[in-house]
Amino acid sequence: MQSLIGNIDARVDAKGRAFLPAQLRKQLDDCKTFVLRKDIFCNCLVLYTEDAWNGIVAHLKGSLNSWNRTQSQVFRQFVAEADRIELEDNGRMLIPRRHIEALGIKSDIRFVGSDSTIEIWPAGKIEETFISPDNFAKELEAMMSEDIQKQQ
Repeated sequence: MQSLIGNIDARVDAKGRAFLPAQLRKQLDDCKTFVLRKDIFCNCLVLYTEDAWNGIVAHLKGSLNSWNRTQSQVFRQFVAEADRIELEDNGRMLIPRRHIEALGIKSDIRFVGSDSTIEIWPAGKIEETFISPDNFAKELEAMMSEDIQKQQ
């Protein structure tokens, strides 16, 4: 699958249904089943394809010491907070009420393609996570410089 890109505003109806934007659906190669969970670091939802989700869970399980209580609790919480989402034929999906309430979603949302996942943000909230353009340029320059040095 190609890297998902897009930044599309949408709406959630009173029942919690939203249309996954056509721009993103086209990039998903007819994928209809997803896994949705709240992001670990930000106040948004993350929509995973089944393949992306299975890869993350396999990686997490591979790193897990099943005899370590804390690691077992972290794994359990990670998977317990996930929901399987089925797209209807018209591209509509149901976002569970607990996620809508936890994020304070009223009606407007934004879908953001983020490599192998799609983030779902309450309207106007993603911008709160951005850094200034100057700091963004500096951080990106530093990251790319480190990457180039590792390759040499």
